[in-house]
Amino acid sequence: MIKLDHLTKYYGKNKGIEDLSLKVNEGDIFGFIGPNGAGKSTTIRLLMNFIFPTSGRIEVFGKDLLTSNSDIRKRIGYLPSEVYYYDTVTVKELLDYSGKLKKCHNPQYLKRLIEKFDLDTSRKFGQLSYGNKKKVGIVQAMMHQPDLLILDEPTNGLDPLVQKTLLELLKEENKKGTTVFFSSHTLSVVQKMCNRIGIIKDGQMINVETFDTFKEKRVKKILVESKHFPDELVKKSDISQLIQKDNQIEFYYSGSMNDLFGIISKMDIDDFQMNEPDLEEIFMHFYLGKEGSNES
Repeated sequence: MIKLDHLTKYYGKNKGIEDLSLKVNEGDIFGFIGPNGAGKSTTIRLLMNFIFPTSGRIEVFGKDLLTSNSDIRKRIGYLPSEVYYYDTVTVKELLDYSGKLKKCHNPQYLKRLIEKFDLDTSRKFGQLSYGNKKKVGIVQAMMHQPDLLILDEPTNGLDPLVQKTLLELLKEENKKGTTVFFSSHTLSVVQKMCNRIGIIKDGQMINVETFDTFKEKRVKKILVESKHFPDELVKKSDISQLIQKDNQIEFYYSGSMNDLFGIISKMDIDDFQMNEPDLEEIFMHFYLGKEGSNES
């Protein structure tokens, strides 16, 4: 459904993304994750053809985005991270106008979306709260039941009940054949939704895989107590976020257990603990890496 091939975008001398390659398969619910400033929105704006790449190629539905943009957009529903429409126009007028542009929307499905999100369509857009503006954007993106939904931080600004409604609808549409691509820095949302994920760091992809594989990554949370920690241990390349305090160190480890135990067996150990990290800790291991290491 989506193929990004060595995609690079610079804003003058400032890097947006660099040499980013990514594939999203038909039927995926794909989570594009990373903290704010990692390059998620830049990638999505390139994917929507709102901005143009410095280099690289984008394909959607197997077609080149630059030469087939009009045909591609008809099959896409898009939600930006921040939703802006004309403040003086009512929600009904906005959705009616959007429906005329899309032509293929189902009025009954639109009615269902309005009811699901409890939208007051008589109100002017400028009178709405941030969360209600976001709901209008979601309805506008989904009303024509597109083949591909591209959503930039879709749950931001939504209360937990509305988030639940949105995630249920996305799963429902996915079962009908819609591919979903959404960015997020909220791992709990990704955990509930995605079958595949991509991690972006400083404008570059650092990992793309199935969510099950990501959860099963051989990352362990290790605690060791000893009177001495050899450099061979603390400087090991597959250790991240190492914290040392007095006679105790704690770190995340994704390397060979044989290698680790080979080092530890030579030490005078007072205590050793190995635990399964949670999802967020696994993410931080891959995102921060050595940058997260510190000693105190």
